[in-house]
Parts: sequence; C-alpha cells; structure tokens
Amino acid sequence: MTTIFATPRDLLRYATTRFNTEKLFFGHGSAEAFDEAAYLLLHTLKLPLDKLDPFLDARLLPEEIQRVLDVIERRATERVPAAYITNEAWLGTYQFYVDERTIVPRSYIAELIPDYFAPWVNNPEGVANVLELCTGSGCLAIMMADAFPDAQVDAVDISPDALEVARRNVETYQLADRVNLIQSDLYASVPLKKYDLIVTNPPYVNSGSMARLPQEYRHEPQIALDGGVDGMDLVRRIVAGAAERLTDDGLLIVEIGNEKAFAEAAFGDMGLTWLTTSQGDDMVFLLTADQLKL
Repeated sequence: MTTIFATPRDLLRYATTRFNTEKLFFGHGSAEAFDEAAYLLLHTLKLPLDKLDPFLDARLLPEEIQRVLDVIERRATERVPAAYITNEAWLGTYQFYVDERTIVPRSYIAELIPDYFAPWVNNPEGVANVLELCTGSGCLAIMMADAFPDAQVDAVDISPDALEVARRNVETYQLADRVNLIQSDLYASVPLKKYDLIVTNPPYVNSGSMARLPQEYRHEPQIALDGGVDGMDLVRRIVAGAAERLTDDGLLIVEIGNEKAFAEAAFGDMGLTWLTTSQGDDMVFLLTADQLKL
C-alpha cells in the first residue's frame, strides 16, 4: 500500500478523505478533517506545525509513509482523539503533555486568562492565591501561574492519575514552586485559606448528553465529563463551598459548556454574570464573593 504514496500531499489527501468517510468527530482541537490530517501528518514527520506548504511535495522514505499511515489508521478505526496519539495538546500558545489518564485540555476559560479575566480583576499583581478545582492536566493552573506572577496556585483533582499528568506539565513549565497539586474531592483536602480566585472547568455534561457522546469522548476518563442528571452535580458543590474560601472581593469563575439553561435553573437567582468567549456569552459564568454570601 505504501508504494502508492510518495509525498505529504498524497498522504494529506488520503487522510482527509479517510477521516470524512469515517465521519470522525472533531472536538479536541481541530475543527475539521483537513486540519486534523495536517496536524497528525506534521507531528508524525516531526515537521513544524505551522509550516505545511514547503513540505507538501517532498519525497518521503517508505518508513515515514508507513508511520503516517499507521497514525491515520488508528485515528480512523479506533477513533482515538489526536491528542492521545501525539501526547500533546495546545491551549493558545501553551503546549501540554496529555494521555488517557486525563481529559484532553480544552477550555474557554483559557481565552480569558491572558486578559486577567478583565474587567473583573483590576490588579493582576494583587492576586496572591488562586484555587483551581478539577485541574486535570494542570493546564489552566499553569496558565494562571504565568498570568498572575505573584500568585500561589492550588490545583485540585480527585484523580491521582490526572495529577501525575499535571505534575509532568508543571515540571515542564518549571512552576513546581508556585503550583501546588492536591488530590482532593473538591474542597475536602484543600488548605483552609482565602483565595482571590476560584476557577474551575468541572464535569458538567448532563446524563442525556452523556448517552449521546461521540466515540472519541469515550476514550477520556468519564469522571471528568459526567455531571449527573442536569450536569450540575459538582457545580452545586463548588458554588456551595466557594463563599467560605474566597476573600471579601474574591471571584468564582465556572465553565459549564452548553449547559447554560441548567446553570440558570440552578443558580439564576444568584445573578450570574456570563463572560464573553469565542463561542458567545453562555459558556462561563462568574459570581462574586458578595453574591455567594447571600
């Protein structure tokens, strides 16, 4: 089979057709079959991820062709997310190690961190303590430690496996002195101190949506997705425990994906503020310490 392929262009065309034929789902970084095919091709050939055109007509060695075909076949037949094949995921300009022990990093909160959750955080240098619940691979904790240079970040997850992945990423970014990884069921084992920010991208998929998840999502730890009947099981506990953990002017920031209706039903009387992301104003909500005390 490898003899009918000679160049990256040949393989890119084949992979795009293969992915479209198999009706793969793209929800872990790429938007469509072509983008995913290009990413997997460049990564497998160890080429720069932002430079496809110069290499499209390069002649490939037979073993290089076979490596790419093996990756294409795994993605197409096993429907494994690309991030698990390459062991990397990107949020903006940040690269993270990832494997099946943790959910593939993706978060609209990541879009808000470079602007310090503006206009809600007026003085980034004044942020001293941040708590991230359900940290997974540690990606948001690392980004917040980078954005808030004087902050200590406590990053919490119930899964020891996920925390091993997070530890690898924290060490890669040389932030072990500022990002403290804690195995805990939400607040249970978190230090008794006040936080300027509590940030979380928790499991929030409702049971109806869980039953209809594409196969790609079945490769992820289901505990990181399943939010109960209305998706708000953990969110309720997070909101209920936030007031006693926040400073007087502290903020709780929660990502709930497509579950705005359920979030409004559960917490709407608290006066949720919906933050603007690339997907609109219904993915991430904010509550102040004052609102949480009411």
